[in-house]
Amino acid sequence: MPFSAADIAARVEGKVLGDPAVTLTGFAPASSARAGDLTFAENAAYFARAEQSAASAILVGNGFASEKKVLICVANPRVAFARILPLFFPEPIFAPGIHPTAIVPASTQLDPTVHIGPYCVLGEGVRIGARSVLQGSVHVGADCQLGEDVNLFPHVTLYPNTRIGQRVRIHSGSVIGADGFGYVLDSGFHRKVPQIGQVIIQDDVEIGANVTIDRGALGPTVVGKGTKIDNLVQVGHNVVIGEHGLLVAQSGIAGSSKLGNYVTVAGQGGISGHLRIGHQATVAAQAGVMRDIPDGEKWLGSPAQPDRQMKRQLVALQQLPDLIRRVRELERRLQELTPGASEEK
Repeated sequence: MPFSAADIAARVEGKVLGDPAVTLTGFAPASSARAGDLTFAENAAYFARAEQSAASAILVGNGFASEKKVLICVANPRVAFARILPLFFPEPIFAPGIHPTAIVPASTQLDPTVHIGPYCVLGEGVRIGARSVLQGSVHVGADCQLGEDVNLFPHVTLYPNTRIGQRVRIHSGSVIGADGFGYVLDSGFHRKVPQIGQVIIQDDVEIGANVTIDRGALGPTVVGKGTKIDNLVQVGHNVVIGEHGLLVAQSGIAGSSKLGNYVTVAGQGGISGHLRIGHQATVAAQAGVMRDIPDGEKWLGSPAQPDRQMKRQLVALQQLPDLIRRVRELERRLQELTPGASEEK
């Protein structure tokens, strides 16, 4: 669908420098943009390339000017980019209905606008809200409840009694509600502790591909509203993640840890069990957290420590080879200045 530069600017509270009537039919990076495309530049280097491209207009921050291209100037070009892109690349629309290959018991309660794709299997007592989509080969266990506008991509598995809020997206291969890793040593063997809790996913959460979120042993495992979870993340039983968190790929949280709001766990970051991570805290990539983290702090390293403390240690380690060399040189000189030191040895 074509838009004018003025249409785009109005949607992102921007202003047009140049012809506001220029027609935009697509969105592309500068390297592959063609006439009619809008492209994106958030710094001077990208802007220089965008000006040389075939694009008809450039989405930029305030302060740029061009004699070659129409500009759409906004306060935050990255936010505007996220808002504009769906105009040119809208989500696919799934027609309401149940595919003939799906297994849907009579006890389910489905809004008439729900889409159930091929080979989906629903358990007894499942409830699904308006406009929600199960794309295909999705398994939803008994007594699960899904809110409105939920989108489950192919091969998602929800174990029984899982609760999913509104506007939740779960990508392919993710498993929500599997048994937590709970065992107790009994007479020389590991006895399984039954995991009888559930998983609660609140509104506006997005879960990447091949994520595993375990059910609680007794109470729930909770993912707070607005949280975004990348691919290949593991969330242990009875973990509580606050609102608007970010969990990046291959990170993991052991059982019963509590994360505050706006917590970021970077790639391969690991959090031990029964810890408390404060609001707006950051766990750096590959950090291994063994202690509670106060609000607002950034920790890195393994075992993780506050960033300034760990950075001082890393700098000291880099200086260690030179320090060893200097100590050896001092020892050599001392030996030369000490009469009979060689004979005594």
